[in-house]
Amino acid sequence: MGSFATALSGLNAAQSMLQTISNNLANMNTDGYKDQTLTFGDIYAQATQTNGAGDPLQTGNGVKVSGTDSNFSEGNLSATGIASNMALSGNGYFITQGIAGLPSYTRSGDFTTNSSGYITTPGGELVMGYPAANGVVNTSAALQGINVSNGLTSPPVASTTVGITANLDSSTAVGGTATASSVTVYDSLGTPHTLTVSYTKTAANTWSYSVSIPSTDISGGTGTSTVVGSGTLNFNSDGSMDTSTSTVGAISIPTLADGAKSPLALTGPFGTTTTPTITQTDLASATSATSTDGYASGTLSSYAIQPNGTVDGTFSSGQTIALGQVAVANFANNQGLSNVGNNAYQATNASGQAVVGVPGTGGNGTVVGGSVEQSNVNIASEFSNLIVAQQSYGANAKSITTLQQLSQAALAMIQ
Repeated sequence: MGSFATALSGLNAAQSMLQTISNNLANMNTDGYKDQTLTFGDIYAQATQTNGAGDPLQTGNGVKVSGTDSNFSEGNLSATGIASNMALSGNGYFITQGIAGLPSYTRSGDFTTNSSGYITTPGGELVMGYPAANGVVNTSAALQGINVSNGLTSPPVASTTVGITANLDSSTAVGGTATASSVTVYDSLGTPHTLTVSYTKTAANTWSYSVSIPSTDISGGTGTSTVVGSGTLNFNSDGSMDTSTSTVGAISIPTLADGAKSPLALTGPFGTTTTPTITQTDLASATSATSTDGYASGTLSSYAIQPNGTVDGTFSSGQTIALGQVAVANFANNQGLSNVGNNAYQATNASGQAVVGVPGTGGNGTVVGGSVEQSNVNIASEFSNLIVAQQSYGANAKSITTLQQLSQAALAMIQ
C-alpha cells in the first residue's frame, strides 16, 4: 500500500503544478499579477536499518509541495491615459487600506475614484499617501486617502509683483502718448483688478508713465480712475532702458472696496535693473506680454501624477497645486508576503514590516501616471511547464496502474 501512497503523492504534486499553471494562464491579463511556480521536496522515512557498511537504508515515500515562489520581476507598462491609473517602475508596492483597516500592498495600479473623489482600487480600498495643505506635502504625517474631487477649490493668492513687456515708439513726438498697457492683478480675496499703465513722451529718450485703477475698486474713490503709481523711463541710444536714471515708482493700491487686505503693494512693472522688459525702438508702441504672481480662487479641472508620486491638481484659475503624494512600501523579503487575492498582499513575519517612503527615494521605484503594469506571465514558459506537468501526471498514473496489476497478481496467487 505504501507504493500506492508514493505514486499518489506524485499525482497530487502534478495536479498542484497544473493548478498553478492554470492560475497563471488565467491571470495573463490581470494587471500587476506576478507569475507563480511551485517548489517540490522529496519525502523520506526515517532510516531504522543500515547495510553492512553502516550506511542507512532509506526508501523514498513520494513528493510534497514545499513552497510557492512568485516572480516579482516588473511587467510591461501600458499607457491607459486614465489620470487615476498608476504603475511603479522599479521596486515597491502601492499601499491601500485593506480589510478591517489593515494595510494591503499591490502592484496593480488600475485605480479609479469613488463618489467622494478619493482614489481607490476597483474594490473600493483607498490608495494611501501623504496629505498636502495649501499645496505643501507633509511626508511626516500619517498616511491617508488622496482626494481629487472636482469640487476641490484652490485658495486665492494676492499679487505681489506685476510685469509688463512693451516697446515705446521712438518716433513719437514730445508730448505724444503710446498705447496704454493693461494688466490684471488679484487681491487677497481673489478679486481681479485691472491696472492701466499710460505713457507720455516728455523729451528725447524720456517718457513718464502712470498706473491707474478704476475708482470703483477702492473705498472713497472719486472720478473714473485713481493713479496708484508713477515714474520716469529713460532710454539709452540703443533703445534699452537706462536703469541708473529711470525712476520706477512702487504701485500701492489703497483700501479696497471689497474688504480685501489693503494696501495691495506691487513691485515692478518693468523687470529688474539687470533685465528690464521695456524698450524704445523705431517700432510701433505695443505691449507684448503681462504677468502677475496672483490668482483668483479656482475649481479643480484636472490632475496628473508625477514620477515622485505627487498628485498635481490644475485649477480653473491656472494654479497647479499638490493635492497629496502617493506613498510606496518595500519589504526585506518579498517572497514572505501573503497573497490575499484581488492583486493584493499583506505583510507577515517572514516578509518583515513595510518600509514606507516617497517614490524615487531609498531604492523605491518611480510612479508612471496614466499607466498600469501588466502581468509578467510568459505564455511560452507556461505551455512548456504544462507539458512537463502533463507528463508527470501520466507517469504517476501509469505507476498506479502497474501497482494495481501487481496487487491483483499477488491476490490471484493466494486464491
